[in-house]
Amino acid sequence: MNLFAQLREATVRAQSERELPDFLAERLLAVADRPELYSQAEAEIRALLDMLPDYDTYGQTGYMGMGVSNAILEGALRRLERKGASA
Repeated sequence: MNLFAQLREATVRAQSERELPDFLAERLLAVADRPELYSQAEAEIRALLDMLPDYDTYGQTGYMGMGVSNAILEGALRRLERKGASA
């Protein structure tokens, strides 16, 4: 499975199992649907793939500060989108 298919699968899974908000899922799926724009962003996509299983709506608020919150995920996604916009 290629990286973009993995991103699509991980996004759908996080949306159904981890309550990933629609507004973030839509942006992630837009990346997955445009491999020609993000072909030079493998490291950024892999970082997102690592974050999605740890997504937590209330991430960084618990005792251990574990999880990936909206802000962390959106920051990584914003950096990826900027890279795609400059392609």
